[in-house]
Amino acid sequence: MRITGGAARGRSISGPKPGCTLIRPTSDRVREALFSIIAAEIPGSAVLDLYAGTGSFGLEALSRGAAAAVFADLSKTSLQLIQDSLSRCAAGANAALLQLDLSKPDSLVKLKNRLPAGMRFDLIFLDPPYEKNLAEKTAAAAAESGLLQEGGLLIAEERKNARLPERCGSLSLTDQRSYGETGLWFYRRTEELAQ
Repeated sequence: MRITGGAARGRSISGPKPGCTLIRPTSDRVREALFSIIAAEIPGSAVLDLYAGTGSFGLEALSRGAAAAVFADLSKTSLQLIQDSLSRCAAGANAALLQLDLSKPDSLVKLKNRLPAGMRFDLIFLDPPYEKNLAEKTAAAAAESGLLQEGGLLIAEERKNARLPERCGSLSLTDQRSYGETGLWFYRRTEELAQ
């Protein structure tokens, strides 16, 4: 796996050892397609990478001009992989790593409490284990938490045949794309929907 664009383009991303089934990295092809779609949203943005795994989304965003990235995952292995990649890409100064069990209902409240007061994100990417209904639950929790700026974008990755709702609180589905077995759902936060 490699960074597909920006200042760190071509640098390798640390991945799981062969045979590891607990970490499922987003492929370079899917990531490159995703970042082509959201290219205008990246420069200067604050990014939250949930169920971060290898951290490829946050790393790619930092390479392409994001101002800051926060990576959250339960796995110590994942957090170490991300730290290794941040060092290789010289992006650690703009990043924070948090160990959290994101499958728990109060996880985003805990995450918010560990951030600087009032910090919000322009982009949230979530890539939970497939087929466990975690994408919908986490998107709904993110909408309720206030972690996403008004007008911000949340992108959920799931198996392409998953059924995610048109709306999650203040989030409205604006696009859905499929790449092989991978599906991406794009939600925009709007105040009107929250009221």
